[in-house]
Amino acid sequence: MTTKPMPGSAAPALSLPLVGGGTYDLQAQSPDAATMVIFYRGYHCPVCQGYLGKVAEKAPAFADQGMPIVLVSMDGEERAEKAKTEWGLNDVPVAYGLTEVQARSWGLYITNSIKEVEIPVFCEPGTFWVLPDGSLYLIEISSMPFARPDLDILLGRVVAVGNGYPARGTRAA
Repeated sequence: MTTKPMPGSAAPALSLPLVGGGTYDLQAQSPDAATMVIFYRGYHCPVCQGYLGKVAEKAPAFADQGMPIVLVSMDGEERAEKAKTEWGLNDVPVAYGLTEVQARSWGLYITNSIKEVEIPVFCEPGTFWVLPDGSLYLIEISSMPFARPDLDILLGRVVAVGNGYPARGTRAA
């Protein structure tokens, strides 16, 4: 059964190892505006490589507006390290080892491998903004690698959080 996260509700727990050492714990974050959590398919995905390269370029601008970014995948440590190094993600935290149970708690679509370069099971992309109080503000979940939110549009809307624009889509289906 699929879990559908709702804007305004508490973000699922997220505590994972980081490339380079340490642990990323979402609940321990205290951003000025929100934390952007970007789930990506994994090292095998050329679309992820291109998109996350753009994320890395924009990360300082998001940070300047009070929105740090973390990148998360179901890859193991070695593949996550390769993604961070080879894709130029040096200034963005890369967390790895997301389990299928954790991915489902975020409402992410799950895919079985169809190519040898893919890990057997991985999540499809998702972008979330988590407010300082731990609640979900923005939720963008995709079932395909090529459907991702426009970073320039997102960057231009960070101010909405500080201006008190409420989370939308809060009525359950």
